[in-house]
Amino acid sequence: MKTKNKFKLFLLITVLLFSSLYFLKHKSFFKEDGEYIKVYNNEHFNSKIASSESCFLCHQNTKGYSKHHNPELIGCASCHLGNTNSSDKEEAHKNMVLIPGNLVDAKQTCGTCHASELHKVENSLMTTNSGIVAVDKYFFGEADSLNYHYHIQEIKNSASDKHLRDLCANCHLGAKKTTFGAINQMSRGGGCNACHLNYSKEAKQDLEKYLSSNKKEIPLTHPSTDIFVNDTHCFGCHSRSSRISTNYMGLQETLLEEDDLAINTKYKVLEDKRVYKYIEEDVHHAKGMLCIDCHSSHEVMGDGKKYAHAEDAVKIQCADCHFKNNPNTIPFDSLDVESKLVFYHRDYKHQDKPIIAVKKDKHSLVNTYIDSLGNAFLIGKKDGKIHALTPQGDVCSRDNAHKNVSCASCHSSWTSRCIGCHNAFDKDEKNAFDLLDKEFTKGQWKEYVAEFSSSQPAMGVREHKNEKIIEPAIPGMIMTIDLASFNNDVKKESQLFHRLYAPNSPHTTTKEVRDCKSCHSNSATLGYGKGALVYEIKENVGKWKFTPEYELNKNDNLPEDAWVPFLKKTDKKTVNSTRSDFRPFTVKEQQKLLMVGACLQCHKDDSKVMKETLAFGLKPIIKNVKPTCILPIDFAISTILD
Repeated sequence: MKTKNKFKLFLLITVLLFSSLYFLKHKSFFKEDGEYIKVYNNEHFNSKIASSESCFLCHQNTKGYSKHHNPELIGCASCHLGNTNSSDKEEAHKNMVLIPGNLVDAKQTCGTCHASELHKVENSLMTTNSGIVAVDKYFFGEADSLNYHYHIQEIKNSASDKHLRDLCANCHLGAKKTTFGAINQMSRGGGCNACHLNYSKEAKQDLEKYLSSNKKEIPLTHPSTDIFVNDTHCFGCHSRSSRISTNYMGLQETLLEEDDLAINTKYKVLEDKRVYKYIEEDVHHAKGMLCIDCHSSHEVMGDGKKYAHAEDAVKIQCADCHFKNNPNTIPFDSLDVESKLVFYHRDYKHQDKPIIAVKKDKHSLVNTYIDSLGNAFLIGKKDGKIHALTPQGDVCSRDNAHKNVSCASCHSSWTSRCIGCHNAFDKDEKNAFDLLDKEFTKGQWKEYVAEFSSSQPAMGVREHKNEKIIEPAIPGMIMTIDLASFNNDVKKESQLFHRLYAPNSPHTTTKEVRDCKSCHSNSATLGYGKGALVYEIKENVGKWKFTPEYELNKNDNLPEDAWVPFLKKTDKKTVNSTRSDFRPFTVKEQQKLLMVGACLQCHKDDSKVMKETLAFGLKPIIKNVKPTCILPIDFAISTILD
C-alpha cells in the first residue's frame, strides 16, 4: 500500500515538474498580452460551463468544428449568444445570433475572444473603404483632397454618395451576411465570416437538407470557423475595381455576354455572368500559392491604424522574400502573439529557424524560414508544399540605372485597362437598389464602359518621402460624369470630365521581364496611349513621331486612352492621377527614356553598350557617343542628362 502511495506521489511530482518546465519554456506564448486579456474574461471560456448549456439537449453529436472553436470547450453561446439556461426552444433562442461574425454584433461574438483582431478589422480599409470614398468625392467636386478619411457606412446622399451606394458600396466588411452557406464568388462582406468561414462537403449537404426540410432536419455538420483562408474568400470583392483576383488567375474582363460564346477554353464565365478571357496567370498562382501566402493576417486584418489608400496599408514587398543580400529575419521567440497563434494553428515545426520579417513594419511571415545554409523557403498555406525563395537576379540587384524602378514595373506581364466610361443618373430606373442599405430605392447611377482590354502596364512616378519610385499605372478613370442628370439645379459645370490614371499592382508576375523597348519606345508605357511610336531618321536627323490608335477625345483633344500629350507639357493645375503623390513622366523624363529608346533602334538589349548604361548610367555613354550615332535632334541632351 505504501509503495503504491509513494509511486502516486512520485508520478504527481513528475507531472508537475514537467508542466512547470514546459510553461517556463513557452511562457512568452502564455503570458497575458494586454491586447488579449479579454479572452480570459469570456464567461463561456470554460469546458464545464460549456457542457452544461441547454443547447446540447437538441444539438447533439454535431461535428465539423475547428479544433479551437469546439463547443465542448467554448460552448455554443460564445458565438451564437442566446439563453443557455432554458430548455424551451423559444426562450433558448431569444436574442440568438444565427450567423455570428458580422461586424454589427462582432463585439458580442467573435470580439469577446478576439478583441485585438476586431479592433484592427474595424479600422482597416476593407471595412471603411476610405480611399474609394475619398477619390469618388474628390472627382465629383465634393472634397478638396484625395486623402481625407471616411467610412462607407457614414456616407449620406450627395451625388457622389449616391454613386457609391449604387455602384460600389457592396464590397466592405461591414456588409452583413444574412444567408447560410459558404463564401463564393458572389459573396460580399460578412465581417469575420468573409475570411474565416469554411463549409466542408458534408456541411454543404447537411445545410441543403436543413433548408429543403423547411428547417426541421437539424444539420449534424457545422461549418468551420478557422484560419484556413483560400482565394475564394478574397475573390468576391477583389475581382472588381483593379481586378486583382482575376488578374492573379490570368483572366481579363471582356464586354461579352455568356450567349456570345461558343465552346472556347480561353473564356470563363463567372458566377455573376461576367465573361473573362484567359491571358497569363501570375507565376505564384501557377505554383499553387494563395493570396495569404504573401498577405498575412497583419495586412489582411490591418494593424489598427487608419490609412488613406491601399498602398499605404500594404507593407510587404517582393524584396522581402526575393532579397538582395540577406533577408530581414526574426527568431521564433520574438514573434508577436498573433503570429504565434497562426504558427501553432497551422502546426508549423520550424521554431528553431529564423523567420522572414517584412522590412517596412517588421511583421513576420510565419510560413517562411531560413535553413542553416542561408537558403530561404516558403510553406504554401494551400497544400504545405515547400517553395524555394530565390534571391534577386544580378540585373535586379546590381543594376544602378533602375534602382528606383519597382519590381512590378518589369515583372508584370499584363494588366487590365478600362477606357471610355460615362456616368449618368437614371431617375426612372424602377429596379434601383441601394447596395449600402440593401433596399430598393428611386433612381440609380449607371456606368457605361466603352472598352475592357489589357496590355503591359504604363508607368508613373510615385513621389514619397523624398523618393521617386517608378510604378505600374493604368487608365483608371478616363470618364465623364453627368451631374445635371442627378440634379437639374446644379450651378457649377454639369458635365465633368476626368483623365485619370491610377497606380496599380497588377498581380501578373512572371519570372521573365519585359524587354527594354517595351518601356523606352512604347507609347502606352510612356503615357501617350496605344499607337505607333516610331523613330524616324532622315538625312542624318532623328526624330520621334507618334500616331495614336484611338481618336481624340473632344474634351481635351488627347487620344481616348492617353495619360499625357506626346512630348508636351501639361498645365501644373491639371489633376491627372487618383493619388496626390503619383504622376506621369515629365517631358524631361520622357525625353530621357526616349533617348535610350533611340539607342535601342540599333543596339540590342544585351549589347555591350546597353549593359554599360545599366552599370554606369546614360550620361557617360552619351558623352562618348560615336559620330555614327544619330540622337533625337529636338532633345536638349545636356539638359536631359543633368
